[in-house]
Amino acid sequence: MSNSTSSSAEKRLLTADEIGNKKYDRSYYWREIKRNKSCYFMLAPFLILFTIFTVIPVIMSLPMGFTDFDMVHFPKFVGIENFYTLFIEDDVFMTAVRITLVFAVFTGPISYFLCFFLAWLINELPGFLKTLFTLIFYIPSMSNVYYIWQTIFSGDSYGWLNAVLINFGFITGPKQWLTDSTYILGCVIVVQLWLSLGAGFLSFRAGFQGIDKSMYEAGAVEGIKNRWQELIYITLPSMGPQLMFSAVMTIVSAFTAGTVSQNLVGLPSTDYAAHTLMNHAQDYGWTRYEMGYASAICMVLFVAMLAANYLIRKILNKYID
Repeated sequence: MSNSTSSSAEKRLLTADEIGNKKYDRSYYWREIKRNKSCYFMLAPFLILFTIFTVIPVIMSLPMGFTDFDMVHFPKFVGIENFYTLFIEDDVFMTAVRITLVFAVFTGPISYFLCFFLAWLINELPGFLKTLFTLIFYIPSMSNVYYIWQTIFSGDSYGWLNAVLINFGFITGPKQWLTDSTYILGCVIVVQLWLSLGAGFLSFRAGFQGIDKSMYEAGAVEGIKNRWQELIYITLPSMGPQLMFSAVMTIVSAFTAGTVSQNLVGLPSTDYAAHTLMNHAQDYGWTRYEMGYASAICMVLFVAMLAANYLIRKILNKYID
């Protein structure tokens, strides 16, 4: 019995080595698919819809960026004309690039560290409070809170923010938070941060719960003396997949921010003060029906996201393996 067990374990190890070195037969995939066919069957509805409505449109949009397409006539190949217009003649596009970078710089890192910090704090609470505070912080990401924020930033004296600032004497009259280009971007960034506690936050929560508690005991024996050292030497190295997943989700959310701006200050916003690349693509795609030009905008955004993901992967690579 022991020889049989050791033989099967050795076979599994060899199979793992073969997989790691990519020296395996293609039939391995089919055997695994057949063995897990029930799982693939349950995943099929989502995968089919995801492929039809996400993967295929993304693939189609790449060559469409080199065409003139108005959704009525057959696409006409125009080469790099769309990209030339974007970078040389479209002043609003360059404004959108600047606004998108501001969004990415402010909402990306702040949102990432905020998700991690809140998940870390919540992980220290008792069981019921963990569930309660996780729900409290996650609810904004799946609810429509724009009406509440429009009430907070209302431009009359009855707006909550104006009322508080006037009562405390910080301002003498109401500010037009959502129509004055001086304040629009700051307001949108605040709301974007509030809504950013989504999938990344939950992945951090799951990551903290998945850490073996005995590792902290072993660390104490080895000389770790405080929570900061636990975080650096135990917690972060144990959460590589969660760190990467949350980073990717944060990058995608930061670069594709546009829904908040559209719902809060309209499309386009005053003086394009909160006009992101997604807003620009939506303006040309669904308002002007210039799909070729909109696809070119999305291609630029796609390349920027790939570059950001590559940079983040290089930074977090030491925690993944």
